Amino acid sequence: MTKLRLFFLLFLAGLSLFWALSQSRVYGIENPQLTGNPAAGKLVFHASGCAGCHRAPNSPQDDQMILAGGQKFQSPFGTFVAPNISMDPDFGIGSWTFEQFVIAVRDGVSPKGDHYYPAFPYNSYHYMTDQDIADLWAFWQSLPHSDRTNDTHDLTLIAQWRRPLGFWKMLYFPTKWQAAPTLSDVEARGHYLVQALGHCAECHTPRDIFGGLQVSEWMQGAPNPSGKGVIPAITREKLKWSADDIAAYLKSGFTPEYDVAGGKMAEVIENLAHLPNEDLNTIGVYLTSIK
Repeated sequence: MTKLRLFFLLFLAGLSLFWALSQSRVYGIENPQLTGNPAAGKLVFHASGCAGCHRAPNSPQDDQMILAGGQKFQSPFGTFVAPNISMDPDFGIGSWTFEQFVIAVRDGVSPKGDHYYPAFPYNSYHYMTDQDIADLWAFWQSLPHSDRTNDTHDLTLIAQWRRPLGFWKMLYFPTKWQAAPTLSDVEARGHYLVQALGHCAECHTPRDIFGGLQVSEWMQGAPNPSGKGVIPAITREKLKWSADDIAAYLKSGFTPEYDVAGGKMAEVIENLAHLPNEDLNTIGVYLTSIK
């Protein structure tokens, strides 16, 4: 066997291995016929911050349910642009099935089988319960249409190829949700709201050079992807707020020092303020339990 032929065979073997390991893997949902409750889904919608990223830039409060997309998010890999995820069947996701919605939200895979970029926080949404995602989809059916066309991401050359995201998922994709056995029922509910729906760690935890969360520095604060300032730590020792302080902040936007939330956090609070006070209190209880 000549060296050239050996090289060619090794190249083909390596390419085949790369293609197999980087393919999209989906977990889906056990019961695709699960019935959702739109009223409960509205709370999941607000807790998950869908409008905060996907409504059109500078759109008024009354238009927050029109998920036309267009907001830009800077990162070390370039600028991501939120897509239209309204119920328009041509420009949004109105033609999707429930199962396609589940696979997109929890597995980060499009109906065409392509990887989504983890700027879409499916690593956190992967923890959503089957019932919550069924409720969310039931509410989604009531959302308005938008015929806004999607802008393309402005990414570095190496980030434009989605296929290697299969390896990224192998490194960082979460395991099945398990609440810590030491948590009380109230803390466990707060844990779920913070980690799964609220995806707080996606901003408040620093990332490594590949964009994965550095779990050893969980909620310890992180550089702002825009390059302006830092996103603060929200652990008990560094935040130094009480559970009531946190709940009041998430409801009103006012800190205990009477400062006002700004930037993207203002949009987060705009969504979380729709949650019942009981849920906001559980978030406060959980965050004050993080050591």
